[in-house]
Amino acid sequence: MEPALAEFTMGDLPLLCLAFVGGIAAAYGVLHLLGKSKLAEGEKKAEQLVKEATAKGDALVKAAEVDARAEFINRREELDTETNRVREELKEQEKRLAKREDNLEKKLDTLGSKEKALENQSKELAERKTALGVKEEALDAVLHQQRDTLLRITDMSPDEAKQLLLTRLEREVEQEAAALVAKMLNEAREEAEDKARDIVITAIQRYAAEHTCDSTVSTLDIPSDEMKGRVIGREGRNIRAFERATGVDLIVDDTPGVVVVSAFDPVRREVARLSLEKLIQDGRIHPARIEEVVEEYRKEVNRRIMEAGKKGSLEANVGGLHKKQVDLLGRLSYRTSYGQNVLRHSIEVAYLCQVMADELRLDGTLARRAGLLHDIGKAVDHEVEGGHPAIGADICKRFNEPEEVLNAIAGHHGDIEATSVYTLLVMAADAISAARPGGRRESLERYIKRLEALEEVATSFDGVRNAYAIQAGREVRVIVDAHRVDDKGAVKIARDIAKRIEEEMTYPGEVKVTLLREVRAVEYAR
Repeated sequence: MEPALAEFTMGDLPLLCLAFVGGIAAAYGVLHLLGKSKLAEGEKKAEQLVKEATAKGDALVKAAEVDARAEFINRREELDTETNRVREELKEQEKRLAKREDNLEKKLDTLGSKEKALENQSKELAERKTALGVKEEALDAVLHQQRDTLLRITDMSPDEAKQLLLTRLEREVEQEAAALVAKMLNEAREEAEDKARDIVITAIQRYAAEHTCDSTVSTLDIPSDEMKGRVIGREGRNIRAFERATGVDLIVDDTPGVVVVSAFDPVRREVARLSLEKLIQDGRIHPARIEEVVEEYRKEVNRRIMEAGKKGSLEANVGGLHKKQVDLLGRLSYRTSYGQNVLRHSIEVAYLCQVMADELRLDGTLARRAGLLHDIGKAVDHEVEGGHPAIGADICKRFNEPEEVLNAIAGHHGDIEATSVYTLLVMAADAISAARPGGRRESLERYIKRLEALEEVATSFDGVRNAYAIQAGREVRVIVDAHRVDDKGAVKIARDIAKRIEEEMTYPGEVKVTLLREVRAVEYAR
């Protein structure tokens, strides 16, 4: 660079300035040209954007016009539809109004004709009334004349004549009434006897139950004496565990091949019988196994009880029973009365009640319900104090049974007054079921001995003159000496007799003790 600078002289300065100015001018020209080109290009783009915006705006306007036109058409159609519907409704209303107007016109015409008829009838009645008035006056005159004539002939006053006539009429009416009453009583008695006989015979014929008796003794066969020893266990631990778990007495005596299960509760006896059968078949007999098997069969027996209750209510066609009532009915299947299964007896009484109620045109459903539930108290009479009628009525009262059913349950043995005809039906059906051939099993000798024992228990008390067993042993009637026993003593003797019967005798249901104390005064007039 230093040689170039050395060659530069002052003479070259103007040229250099010119060159510099020329470069600046050239640069300015170039810049001016570039600015014009960019300005033109920007104007083109602006025009393009304006055109595009204008096109989009036109498109949006057209779309809005189309949507507005479509909305207008839809609204127009809806308006037309609503207008047509309103027009149809108006037409229907016009038709109904026209029809009502026609009916009103017809009614007005009918009323007009009726008014005319009533006017004519009123005129006829007025004329008849006038004619009757004339006739009544004529009759009164004739009656006065005849009465005066009779009084003149009989020489009696009007009061005397009335009294004589009333006396004769009274005598005649009394005689006729007495004869009519006697005739009606005889006819009613004969008809009632025939009707009652027909109803009972029809009920027995329409219900033909199988005559079966159930045994009340539970015995089990033991295959060998070795198994009997296993049942007893070492030092009797197995038999004690079994009795403790089941609540029964297990009698293992010298009788070969037999073990007896004894219990007052038939359900516990059945649980014990099934459990012992299972233990003998299984062969594993020890306290833990005994408790396990007893619990298993206790659940099984409870299930069978519910099934028996449901089947019994279905068979008797009695619905709406509470679960507790169904359970108690099922327990009756394990209860017997002189060999008669109490559940079968209750079903039979229900059918007999319905048949007799139908014959008498009573409510057969209500009669059937009362018959089925009449002995429900026997399911728990060994657990609750009192007779089974009162116990059953108290149980069913808790479950809102009808008053007719409660009275039938409590009064079917005559313990309370029968306030409903259904109580009498249950009493009759109960007697038919228990007294039919094969219904109950008790020998004549045993029956007579039981009645004699009742009378002997009653006559064993001091002051008792006579005692009579009645109602097939369900009641004992005691007569005491009034001079030796006072009123308070009579109450005490009746209570003591009942307690002695409970302690010393075995009997179904309950025994009613009726004690009579009578004072007789006899004198002779000479």
